[in-house]
Amino acid sequence: MPGETHLARLLQSMTPQLNPGQYVFCCLPAEQDCNALQPIASLREGEGLSLILARDTADAHGLSYDYVAAWITLQVHSSLAAVGLTAAFSAALAQAGISCNVVAGFHHDHIFVPIERAERALSTLRALSAASLPETA
Repeated sequence: MPGETHLARLLQSMTPQLNPGQYVFCCLPAEQDCNALQPIASLREGEGLSLILARDTADAHGLSYDYVAAWITLQVHSSLAAVGLTAAFSAALAQAGISCNVVAGFHHDHIFVPIERAERALSTLRALSAASLPETA
């Protein structure tokens, strides 16, 4: 089933969900095997292998990090070709003074926000979704 591309429908049905736990961004040498770390996501950059890990995993392996995040998943199945969803929710979060780091999966968008701002981010996203609902007569 293809993902949704219509921005209004995406915003109306994004249904943000806060995943349990705390998450961190780490960087390892590009050639290092990271399978034992069970990363949430990884990206190979020129400087090394960027990983998003559970904070407990990073701590257990002695990995350094400087950003502790909460992980929010938008439950709507968004198409990778959809236009405007990331811009809309990142603008709403920016307006609320909340930084966000976004990872697009095949089915969903995942937003990492500062752990201490998780509940505020969730309420901001829910308000954006509610404001996008069609008016009823």
